[in-house]
Amino acid sequence: MAPRIEAPEFRLTKTDVVKKVEDILAPLKLSEEVQKRIREVYDEEMRIGLARNPSRKSCLQMENTYLPELPNGTEEGEYLALDLGGTNFRVILLQLEKGRVVSDEVQHYFVPEPLRVGPGSELFDFLAACIYDFLETRSKLDHKLPLGFTFSFPMTQQDLNVGILVSWTKSFNCPGVVGEDAVKMLNEAIQRRGDLEVEVVAVLNDTTGTLVQGAFLDRKCAIGLIIGTGSNACYIERVDRVEKWEGTHGDIKEVVVDIEWGAFGDNGVLDFMKTEYDQMLDKNSLLVGSFTFEKLFSGKYLGELTRLVLVKLAEEGLMFGGKIPSQLLRPGSFPTRFVSLVEQFSMGIEGDIPTDQSEESAKHLDQDAVLKLARPVSSESCFHELGIEHGSDDLKILQQVCFAVTERAAILLAICLSATLMRVDREECTIAVDGSLYKYHPRLHHLLEHYIIKMTPGKKFSLLLAEDGSGKGAGLIAAIANRLRTRKHS
Repeated sequence: MAPRIEAPEFRLTKTDVVKKVEDILAPLKLSEEVQKRIREVYDEEMRIGLARNPSRKSCLQMENTYLPELPNGTEEGEYLALDLGGTNFRVILLQLEKGRVVSDEVQHYFVPEPLRVGPGSELFDFLAACIYDFLETRSKLDHKLPLGFTFSFPMTQQDLNVGILVSWTKSFNCPGVVGEDAVKMLNEAIQRRGDLEVEVVAVLNDTTGTLVQGAFLDRKCAIGLIIGTGSNACYIERVDRVEKWEGTHGDIKEVVVDIEWGAFGDNGVLDFMKTEYDQMLDKNSLLVGSFTFEKLFSGKYLGELTRLVLVKLAEEGLMFGGKIPSQLLRPGSFPTRFVSLVEQFSMGIEGDIPTDQSEESAKHLDQDAVLKLARPVSSESCFHELGIEHGSDDLKILQQVCFAVTERAAILLAICLSATLMRVDREECTIAVDGSLYKYHPRLHHLLEHYIIKMTPGKKFSLLLAEDGSGKGAGLIAAIANRLRTRKHS
């Protein structure tokens, strides 16, 4: 097996081409000086994002989740979770005993298009009806159940159980919800029915859920990370550093802060390190100037970034005999799963790789089901699938491109994670990670670990795959919210 963190060997039949390819890939290599500057900018944006009256707005939202603690092993009882983030959503029932999950039941539902664009009240009535269906099927309609609500849309939290929708995304556009509290709307829909003993006690996004799920698996966990179609992170921050959280907070010493780092650089602070490929990708994207950090590496964009580099190499006469394949001129024609496939082949790993690397696949299919969608690994598979004629040197160059975009992704993530690690007040810290790109890319984990070690010498940390934070994590947050409420009234 090839070394997990080293670039594939690069030898071509035409030796002069090697230097020309390396020159074109050079802008993707982040120098020590550039890495240092990114780290400084990130630290400053975090500080401004937590400040009470900053002189300018930070591109990092640094959202207070109002979650002051994580699972501690005392969680008991039955809790519901509702995970809404796309056309498919889930209702989950967790049974906890002494901090352990003794059973979990899941049911999937589909949101029809008319409900995704119709009046908001009708959408929430539908969600309540699905909760009823779920509980009726299990003869639990008379059970009093706290519910954790994973609401994976841009929102502003004003309390653990208050989430104001900022804007709809994906295929949702229900009038009457933007600017409103999603928790209040779901609770009102439940109450309108009059036949449910369910109360929504907490709202969260998948990043916070991943941290909670990670802490449930490992008490040393203090950072949650999503590396999937998009990317985000959250972490445990000292309350005295969250200056914008006004008022007194009693015995609360720490709180989970949702960084929302997908927008890191939206204010131009990362323009100095963007390549021509990044600029072109942004220009052709749906939301120009938004989600700057995600566009540098996330699963939604990594394949497109690779395509743009391949087109450049062909334009320079370095691939495909100097002719640009028409298939590569089509935006989105080189999906991120191709990058994972090429990397797996260049690492010398035998076996199959999933052809469906979507978040839906990662969330809803178990590993056996995913592997049924797989095909044998070969770098040539990408070009064969696209119908592109190629030579052996084209495959070797493709491997270099895929490694270059992957290594940059790992370095960018490591810069921000290492800075976040240094803020966490822990001798040893576990980072809970979820997301399709992290799960399916064979080299990313190894590179990420390598660069975090390099950037935080002596700091003890580990990366932990914590799956289904949006599901089980939501149920666990409901248990924490229940514990906080009981403590407050005792």
